[in-house]
Amino acid sequence: MKILIVEDNRQIMETLCDLLELKGHTVDCAWNGEAAVTFIQQGVFFDVIIMDIMMPKLDGIQTVQQLRQEHRLNTPILFLTARDSLIDKTAAFEAGGDDYLVKPFAMEELILRLDALTKRGPRQLDDTLQVGDLQLNLENRHVKISGKDIKLSSIQFQILALLMKKHPAVVSRQQLFESIWQGDEPDSDALRSHIYALRTIIDKGFDTKMLETVHGQGYRLVTR
Repeated sequence: MKILIVEDNRQIMETLCDLLELKGHTVDCAWNGEAAVTFIQQGVFFDVIIMDIMMPKLDGIQTVQQLRQEHRLNTPILFLTARDSLIDKTAAFEAGGDDYLVKPFAMEELILRLDALTKRGPRQLDDTLQVGDLQLNLENRHVKISGKDIKLSSIQFQILALLMKKHPAVVSRQQLFESIWQGDEPDSDALRSHIYALRTIIDKGFDTKMLETVHGQGYRLVTR
């Protein structure tokens, strides 16, 4: 089993690594959420991820949300944390966690849970994004507003998909350039033209507009 441990407590990290390696597992370590995301961006495969919640730079909840929503990661994730409230557990599962174990814990129980997660296999991700009355299917590339199909160009679809994945956050022009044009900035008016065309399509016939320009920052979707 190949395991990624995301934990900022060095003592806990070293103990987990030693014990899991003694059991014959291969272990990689990330000291915060940003480092975990970097592993995934580099295409490193893991059978299961152990995730702490309280970490600097990017906490466990935010990390799992990003991995599930932006990177479409289907690797099983077990939250291992000292936080034991129902609110924390609810947030962890809603973010995309598959299991939750509270510190302090028995190593035998952790092994049992990891084995169960890997036997269950990768989770089935929902390929449909939804913001308000707007739905987008990443697999078949169908887009609907209030249940009605709309047609988008390839670039319009990519822009809308990124805006929906990031919702409610603002997506900067640079993020759009890097995601859609791989950092090769198009003609200065090209992005503006695509945004205008997309806004015309998704906001046609509605008094409240969904595609909003945040001056000096970028673009975002708001619900009607």
